[in-house]
Amino acid sequence: MPNLITTGNTLTMSSREIAELVGSRHDSVKRTMDTLSDKGLIAITQSVEPTIGGGKPATVYLVGKRDSYIVVAQLCPEFTARLVDRWQELEEAASVPSIPQSLPEALRLAADLAEQNSHLQLVVNEQAPKVEALNRIANADGSLCITDAAKSLQIKRKDLIQIMQERKWIYRRTGSTHYVAYQDKIQSGVMEHKYATVERADGTEKTTEQARITPKGLVRLADIIREVA
Repeated sequence: MPNLITTGNTLTMSSREIAELVGSRHDSVKRTMDTLSDKGLIAITQSVEPTIGGGKPATVYLVGKRDSYIVVAQLCPEFTARLVDRWQELEEAASVPSIPQSLPEALRLAADLAEQNSHLQLVVNEQAPKVEALNRIANADGSLCITDAAKSLQIKRKDLIQIMQERKWIYRRTGSTHYVAYQDKIQSGVMEHKYATVERADGTEKTTEQARITPKGLVRLADIIREVA
């Protein structure tokens, strides 16, 4: 197959390659393209290519993806599938960085890579303190009740509860005023239950269950809040 041809930043196909795809004479393909261009149906760009063994360079026409389909449809509609396959090959090849063919190209590539690496390092340096702080929170001991977690996340308690209910973190049992964590959230380590014994006004004691957010869960909720903000 002929080499990939680009015009500026646009991927194009030559009249010679179209001729090879459909099994037609190159001059016949060019005549068809001239006719379609005269009718304003396609836009063509002329180029020259060297001939084998030297001699007078040959003129070829270059067309974009859309116009190549019009040309093939005019010439041999049954070869449209082959054209689709060829465009897929060209587009995949265009997405692969080309290997430098000369010292200046290699130096330019090295400079571009160095610039990209420098930019990435600046981003890493900027984000490092935030990442370290989040890791410290995620690995910390202890957990927070929903009220304290809302304060830490700088969000209203009712809004945090709504998010946690919508994301299936907590729910209420029928007839209960306490929130309960879903079992999968407990197993994943973002929620836990704690039990405490409190004294009633009449002096009797009761055991209460409280759904609490772990440090790992606090980090995850911070991400969710950023997503919905």
